[in-house]
Amino acid sequence: MATTAGDRPVRILFLITDLGKGGAERFLVDLCRALRDRPGVEFVIGTLFDDNQYRDLTADLRTTHLHYTPFSFGGLHEYPEYARLLREFRPHVVHTHRYLAEFLSAHHVSPEIAYVCHGHDNMVQFARLAPAGLLHREALTNWLEKAYLIRRKYRRVRTAFIANSAHTLRYYQTVLPRFMRDDVHLLQYGFDYARFRASEIRVPRPGETLRIVNVGSFQEKKNQILIVRIAEELRGSGVDFQVDLLGDGLLRPRVESAVKERGLESHVHFRGNVDRVEEWLWRSHVYLHTAWYEPFGLVLLEAMAAGLPCVVLDGKGNRDVIQTGRNGFLMTEQDPRLFAARIEELAASPAAFEAIATYARDFAAAFDIGPVADRFLAFYRARVAGR
Repeated sequence: MATTAGDRPVRILFLITDLGKGGAERFLVDLCRALRDRPGVEFVIGTLFDDNQYRDLTADLRTTHLHYTPFSFGGLHEYPEYARLLREFRPHVVHTHRYLAEFLSAHHVSPEIAYVCHGHDNMVQFARLAPAGLLHREALTNWLEKAYLIRRKYRRVRTAFIANSAHTLRYYQTVLPRFMRDDVHLLQYGFDYARFRASEIRVPRPGETLRIVNVGSFQEKKNQILIVRIAEELRGSGVDFQVDLLGDGLLRPRVESAVKERGLESHVHFRGNVDRVEEWLWRSHVYLHTAWYEPFGLVLLEAMAAGLPCVVLDGKGNRDVIQTGRNGFLMTEQDPRLFAARIEELAASPAAFEAIATYARDFAAAFDIGPVADRFLAFYRARVAGR
């Protein structure tokens, strides 16, 4: 019997900066756990830095630390751990996640390998250099590194780019060299739907404290300061509510200070990084997301699976998953009064709340990691066959 492309074994090397908390990292772990059950598939996760915050989920996955050292144009960069892994594992596919991983892949390139770069966001290193950028060290460095990648890798081996949203797709089709733009593909995230799915919808009852939750690292783009302003509006309207902020980061003290300045300590609670996010979602009623830039919004799907309507600031990439009035509301202005009004409307109408929450839970099922893993595996096989 002839062997079909779908029967051929495929070895995939995933390169990622680390396995810290984040959407790209969470997706890769879920993807690998799904691929583990597929016949004819082998993979290794190679991390540039030794930070694994998913040890329970990766205990039975093959991972290796590559001891990455910072790049400089004047230095020698052999990256012996990476070279050894290529020799021993002999991957058919190298799939990079995050910019440093893509940069590492430019070393020891081979025409026998199919290369894939995952655009989890609009990597600024690929942006076009404006004339004013010549005066800014970071912009100039990015441009030089992009030129290095084009010369060292993209001119020598074919590299496909995966975009995770329509917004990231347009970005890479704009900033990549013309000879690469036809090789940008939209493949959206998936997640472990069964892990987050709520068995029943939690509709707020009269007299019950409205539980609002947000998940995200405390960084500029996540914009949790807007949540504080929304909380202030809700208190002024007499709403009985509680906000749980899950996550940590450099800007957490700034947000904590804003909460204290407004006397909102009894309403806004900082929970730090938690291991079982789904349990916090199940205890909540509404998911609130204020990031002014969101390349996709995996956490929104997790919240939907938990039966939570999502009230979300338009972050461009999350337009792919928010259907206003059906699974939540996409807000176009950073106006805390408008956010508070939407939340109050949801709490005041049990029937409308239940309809939105139920649709959200069903909508999220379409992103279950099982079918998504099959799509990625078919993509890998097609790349290997087309080398």
